[in-house]
Amino acid sequence: MTSVSPVGASATRSSPTRVNPTRAKSLFRIATVAVLALAGLVLIAQGVWIHAKALLAQVLLERAFVATVATGQPVKPWPWADTWPVARIFVARLDRSAIVLAGSSGQALAFGPGHVETTADAGERGVVVYSAHRDTHFRFLKDVAVGDIIAVTRQDGATFRYRVDGTSVVRFDASGIDPLGDGHGLVLSTCWPLDGATPGPLRYLVHATLVPAPIAASATDA
Repeated sequence: MTSVSPVGASATRSSPTRVNPTRAKSLFRIATVAVLALAGLVLIAQGVWIHAKALLAQVLLERAFVATVATGQPVKPWPWADTWPVARIFVARLDRSAIVLAGSSGQALAFGPGHVETTADAGERGVVVYSAHRDTHFRFLKDVAVGDIIAVTRQDGATFRYRVDGTSVVRFDASGIDPLGDGHGLVLSTCWPLDGATPGPLRYLVHATLVPAPIAASATDA
């Protein structure tokens, strides 16, 4: 009796397809480059968004600060904000300014410098401390020099001038700042190193002292 093969069955089995090692390595390199390029674009987009948000926030904060000075009442920069402008700082030599927000929480610092809690108000006895991120609102601190004048305008419209007299690098928990001490000081604080990309324990401080207001002529004539 003659045997019959099943319908469609092959008389011989085909050998498995072999992958070319060189081609596989090439595809892996292409995929790796594509992933890295995509990750780079994401990081660039995040950086652009952070700076764009900071710039837009300062425009809204400037409007709110002007309204605050005009009305004598705190004005929020946007309806859902949990902070409000309390001061404007201006470094004339650098033509740089920033609106300072109440408090130094992470949410406040995302939009502008923050007035550190328990420190003095501008013009008052003690030390007023403003803190901000090194890559946005206090990026200009690297250019501030001894002798520069920093003008601080409070929310009541009063303006005080401080002269920079030094800088220092300290740990965040060992700054040596006494907010209730004698004298009238100002400290601008940001993370160190100034070109760093990751958080750390060190802070870069710009120290300034209040410049006494000139005595009015009428007072000296009395």
